[in-house]
Amino acid sequence: MKILLVYPKMPSSFWTMNHTLKILGKAAWYPPLGLLTVASMLPKTWHTRLIDLNVQPLSDQDIGWADQIFISAMNVQEASARSIIRQCSDLGKPVVAGGSLFTLQSEHFPGVDHFILNEAEITLPPYLSDLEQGSPGKFYRSNDFAHVSETPLPRWDLIALDHYQYGIIQYSRGCPYHCDFCDVPTLYGNRPRMKSPEQIIAELDVFRSNSTVPSILFADDNLIGNRKVLKQDLLPALIKWRRQHVPIFSFSTQVSINLVDDVEMMDLMLEAGFRHLFIGIETDNEDTLKLTGKSQNMRRNILDSISILHRKGFIVVGGYIVGFDTDTLETFHTQADLIQNSGIMLATLNMLKAPPGTPLFERMQSEGRLIPGFSFHEAESNITLNMPSKLFYQAFQQTIQKVYSPEYSFERAKQWLAEFNHLPAVETDIPALNTLEYIPVLGRAIYFIGMKWSGRRYFWRLLWWTVRHRPRLLDWALVSTIFMYQLENLLNEYSQLLEEKIAELPDQKAPPVSTPQSRTREQADISSPYIQNE
Repeated sequence: MKILLVYPKMPSSFWTMNHTLKILGKAAWYPPLGLLTVASMLPKTWHTRLIDLNVQPLSDQDIGWADQIFISAMNVQEASARSIIRQCSDLGKPVVAGGSLFTLQSEHFPGVDHFILNEAEITLPPYLSDLEQGSPGKFYRSNDFAHVSETPLPRWDLIALDHYQYGIIQYSRGCPYHCDFCDVPTLYGNRPRMKSPEQIIAELDVFRSNSTVPSILFADDNLIGNRKVLKQDLLPALIKWRRQHVPIFSFSTQVSINLVDDVEMMDLMLEAGFRHLFIGIETDNEDTLKLTGKSQNMRRNILDSISILHRKGFIVVGGYIVGFDTDTLETFHTQADLIQNSGIMLATLNMLKAPPGTPLFERMQSEGRLIPGFSFHEAESNITLNMPSKLFYQAFQQTIQKVYSPEYSFERAKQWLAEFNHLPAVETDIPALNTLEYIPVLGRAIYFIGMKWSGRRYFWRLLWWTVRHRPRLLDWALVSTIFMYQLENLLNEYSQLLEEKIAELPDQKAPPVSTPQSRTREQADISSPYIQNE
C-alpha cells in the first residue's frame, strides 16, 4: 500500500508569518506534526510520502503514485483542503480525511471517501483493520480521548527539517478552561492528558541531532493546564536534559496569563528553556471576560501581568479579540490602548468568530446569527454582530492601523526592549546562535527591510535606539524589525479585504477611533532598570 500524506496550504495570516520567510530563508514556520504522527501509526510495510503544500506544490504525478491520499486540516485550511480533494477526485484517488476541520464539519465534504475523526490514536486502527479486510467504512468516530502516553514518535524522516524555521512537538492535549469561543474542550476535553517526560526527551533528541532550529514549539492547548504534573515531571526532566546537552534551541508554547501568579512555575519554565509565550489576552473588560467564561483573565491588571513576564525573561505574543456582545465602538479605542501600552510588539487583533463545536457557535445558531460560507480569515467574522456591520468593519480597519503600522509596532518594540530581562537567573542559559549561519539573514533583512521597505526608517531607528540604550539586545531588535515588516504587510492585505467588504455594506458614518496612549521613548527609558544598568 502506498500512502501520500498531504498537508494543505495555510493562508497568509499572523500565524503563518509568511512575509518573514524570504528573510529567514525558510519555506514555512512549522512542520505538519499531526500528519507526521499519523504516518507513524501506519503499517511499517507500507510506503509513505508526505507533501506539505506550504513547502512544495502537489502534482498529479504525486497523487498518481499513491493508492490513497491522507489529508489533515484546520478550519483556516478549508479552501486548500477542498482544492486537494477535487484534484484527487478528478484523478480517481480515494481521500482519507482527519483533523479538526473534518471532525467538526464532515457533512460539508462529500468528496471525502473515508473520515478518520476525533483522535487518530483511537479511530485510525479500526479503519486500517477494515481496510485490510477489504471493507473500509465511511466514518470512524469516538467519544473517548486517547492516551497520549502511547502516541508514537512522529516520522521526521518524511520531511526536510531545514525547510522550517521552528521545530514542533506536543506534550499535552486539552485545556481546563471553558472559553465559549474555543473548540479545544470539544475536540480534546477539559482534562489535560500528558505524554511522559521520556517521550518528550526522545522527540527533542531528534532535533538536537538533526536540526539547527532556534526554537521548538510545544503545540499544547495550554501547557500549564496541569500544573502539578508539569512541575513534578516534565520541567525537572527538561532541566536535567538541558544541563546535560546544552541544546541551542529555546522553547515556545501557549499558556494562560495566570502563569504570573505562580513564581515557582515561571522559574522552572525559564530554567527548562521556555522563552516565547503566546497568551490569549482577548480584552481587559471584566464583563466580556465573564460573558465568555474566560475566568483565568479576570480580576487582574493585564498590563502589570505582561510586564512581570517581560521582566522575568519571557517574550509575550498576545492575542486580542473584538466583536463580543458587550463591545461598543469605544471598545476599539480601549483595545488599541491596551495593546499599545503592553509592550507586546507581536500582537494580533482578530474579529470574534464562532467555530463549530463551541458554545458560542451553538448560541449564535440558536439566535439565527451565523453567517454561512465563511473561510475563517482573520479579518472576517461568521456571526452577525451587535452593532451595524459597516461601522464595525470601519472601526476594525482603523484600529489595526494602530496595531500593525510600523510607527506603532516600533514604539511597542522599544518598550519591550526597555524592560525585557534577556539574562534571566538560570543555571543553564541558551547558547548564542552561530553568527555565521545568520549572516545571510542579516543581509536579507538589510535588503528587504532596511532598503526596499517603505517603513525602512523604523528598521534603522530601532537598531540605533538599541545600540544607544540596550546594545546587548541588538539581535532581538533585528528580530523585532522582521516582525514589524510582517505586521505591515498583513495590514496591507487586510486593508484591501476590509475596503472591499466595507464597499459592499450600506453607507454609515465611520466612528472616530482615537490614537492609543503609548509610552514615549523617554518614559520607557526612565521606567526600565535594564537601560540604566547598561
